[in-house]
Amino acid sequence: MNGKKHIFYSNKIDQVEGNIKKLLNSQEDFLSAATVNSPRAVGDAIQEILGNHLQAVLGEEICKNYSAHFARRAMADLAFEDDQGFYYVIDVKTHRLSTKFNMPNLTSVERLARFYESDENVFAILLIAYEAQGTRISVENVQFLPIEFLGWDCLTIGALGWGQIQIANSNALTINRGYSRKQWMLELCDKLAKFYPREISKIKERSKYFTKVREFWLNHSD
Repeated sequence: MNGKKHIFYSNKIDQVEGNIKKLLNSQEDFLSAATVNSPRAVGDAIQEILGNHLQAVLGEEICKNYSAHFARRAMADLAFEDDQGFYYVIDVKTHRLSTKFNMPNLTSVERLARFYESDENVFAILLIAYEAQGTRISVENVQFLPIEFLGWDCLTIGALGWGQIQIANSNALTINRGYSRKQWMLELCDKLAKFYPREISKIKERSKYFTKVREFWLNHSD
């Protein structure tokens, strides 16, 4: 990275996380009895608030060329550049703490590999953990970090497209602040070296099954 360090290596992140938590908890009630129990509705509402205010939280000196308008299937919910030329795309993930199991998708392994061909690109996760009382949301914890600070013991790969990186359980995160991107990406490649042969084996079994299904229907009367 030519000696440059992005903001997640600075001592400002604790303050940024605290300010995001304060921002969200300072909002007037923005949910109804009908929407408070909908994870998507809560996530969309929190993302809209962050979209409107995150640049102010980060400060315009650091947060430049800010954007909060992306298609739902885009890699980013929010994005900005900093004063050193790093480009951050941010995936906002919300999690209700009272749910026992939560397994959110993060990004495609292929999309991330292409994005990380540039050292100046940073794929960041903004994790918002909350509880709900009535129609009011109380944000209990905020974690803002690049994906490579998430340990592989709390991640998994789902069989979608090239493979989808997922958080195995949002209630059990391993965060390694300052972890090497190079080492993390090498570990990703090692995971995929085991993942793809298993998927090939599954596909072969499915192919055999539907060969039998086809034989059944060839011999089936109309």
